[in-house]
Amino acid sequence: MITDKVLARERAAGLGVGQGTALYVGAVLGTGVIALPALAAKAAGPASLIGWLLMVAASAPLAFTFAALGARHPDAGGVAHYARLAFGPRASAVVGWCFYAAVPPGSSAAALFAGYYVESAVGGGRATAIVTAFAMVLTAAGVNWFGVRVSGRAQLALSVLLVGFLLVAVLFALPHADPGHLEPFAPHGFAAIAPATALLVWSFVGWEAITHLTGEFRDPGRDLARATAAAVVIVGVIYLAVALTVILVLGPAAADSAAPLGELLAVAFGGNARVLAAVAAVLLTLGTMNAYYAGAAKLGAALGRDGALPAWLGRGSRAGEVPRRSLAANVVASLTVLGVVSALDLDLGSIVLATSGLFVTVYAVGVAAALRLLEQRVVAGIAMLTVLALLAMTGVHLLWALLVAAAALAYGGWKVPRR
Repeated sequence: MITDKVLARERAAGLGVGQGTALYVGAVLGTGVIALPALAAKAAGPASLIGWLLMVAASAPLAFTFAALGARHPDAGGVAHYARLAFGPRASAVVGWCFYAAVPPGSSAAALFAGYYVESAVGGGRATAIVTAFAMVLTAAGVNWFGVRVSGRAQLALSVLLVGFLLVAVLFALPHADPGHLEPFAPHGFAAIAPATALLVWSFVGWEAITHLTGEFRDPGRDLARATAAAVVIVGVIYLAVALTVILVLGPAAADSAAPLGELLAVAFGGNARVLAAVAAVLLTLGTMNAYYAGAAKLGAALGRDGALPAWLGRGSRAGEVPRRSLAANVVASLTVLGVVSALDLDLGSIVLATSGLFVTVYAVGVAAALRLLEQRVVAGIAMLTVLALLAMTGVHLLWALLVAAAALAYGGWKVPRR
């Protein structure tokens, strides 16, 4: 049994600003940068850059709202815990299930995006992409099996390496830019910016993921704000730089590319650079999956502790503990979803939008909780306006969130006792 003294020692050796920043960057700056510039360009052409600008501006109040909640109420339950404090156990069960259910399809799509980069570099068709995706799920699960501190150190190394790599890719590709690729600016009309922005929600989910790890920080009140500020700047600069470079360098061809970052590097350094792009895509995606499996594992343990999921999952919810049961359950679900998506060759864009609907629901409840729990509500109010816009743009894809919410309540979330 882990004593309180041991747990205190574990927390003293917990996450600092550097590792916290790296986890944030990894959670947000992952598959978005390797896949979404092409998908957004296909939806709206160069006008998709407006969507990127809107999402960068919108992400800051969301990020700081969740950081403020995490600093004030550190708990493995994350947004589900804030929902419990603000609205009671029903809301907590719903938001917890939405986040927990979003990770398997989200990680499956992410792993396949990276797998197609590998396929573009080494060949082998869909089989290469699928095998790569399965290997990545198992790798991210293995890293998290040894605990959040190991995960945090791995994430720090990945983030430093990959931010440098992306900046080099942009700097060496930009000399090949053609301003003429900005014309026509809105080939599908300006109305197409809305669906493109809905796709880009995927690129900016992640600010809520680290709320499940706030109890692992050495000093949440101080370090969360610093890590958030650093991550907002890093993520915003990288996303805008990559999206603009993809449009200016690749032009209309960007819309048809399954590996736009690889195409950029091929332009800058030659065709062999696709191998470098594949390595970068795998590492970026592993960073995202690492952060999400860490957060989901802690969340599942907290939901088991609180009765919103089977009590068997509850072990590992306290700071310093490793929630291996919850991690295993989420990884098995991820492997199952990945198998179904691969076997049926489902459209990854649809998977992205369905996952985004789940995350936007988490955002909506979390920000509403912030308006009730925080003393300073100006930033949370701005974040709520952002969330309302995202809900409108997500549209029909919120159906998945409604189904998950219904399942959470049917399981018996309304019976969860208050702690």
